[in-house]
Amino acid sequence: MSDEYASGSSTTGTAADSGADGDTDAAADGEDNSPETDGGRQAYTVRLELVDEPGELLRALAPISEHGGNLLSIHHERGNITPRGHIPVEVDLECVPARFDDVVDGLREAGINVIQAGPERYGEELTVVLVGHLVETDLSDSLSRIEGEAHAGVLDLSLNAPDGTDAISSARLRLAVDTGRRETVLEALRSLADEKGLSLIEPLSGGEI
Repeated sequence: MSDEYASGSSTTGTAADSGADGDTDAAADGEDNSPETDGGRQAYTVRLELVDEPGELLRALAPISEHGGNLLSIHHERGNITPRGHIPVEVDLECVPARFDDVVDGLREAGINVIQAGPERYGEELTVVLVGHLVETDLSDSLSRIEGEAHAGVLDLSLNAPDGTDAISSARLRLAVDTGRRETVLEALRSLADEKGLSLIEPLSGGEI
């Protein structure tokens, strides 16, 4: 899948094709802290989960150009697989702010799993442990809800089930969260754990577990 699209090229032919980091010159108007480009366009990052199948990356990029977005860069995390067995891909793009929701909606309508979308990348990481009947309570559903309801990206999962998946197990989750939303994410995790009868082990303030 990683060879389907040449790094740095544009879906519309107008995006900058230099630099793997996808940085653009910010408009110095002093009003908005979000990165902007010429013509009122703004830079955004969209984090996707893609199935490792031929054509999947190109299919994911199509809605961006269809809704007026310019591709700045693609970061394909080679060898890194999400807990659901998908491949994480981070796309930097630019578009006018009024069209960004159309871009995201277009991706979702195309069946692309959008993990995070906005003008900023995740700024913090958070590590927690869930303990209980994780498999019996549908671990895949729990991960989907963490990403969809808590708006956190699952960067890594380590499952420990010494007595088998039917017994009590534990999962260590390393999450990517937006800057300043740590407590909001923890509240969503507490709610999910209570609903499923799981125990949530939280990190100490400002530290890891």
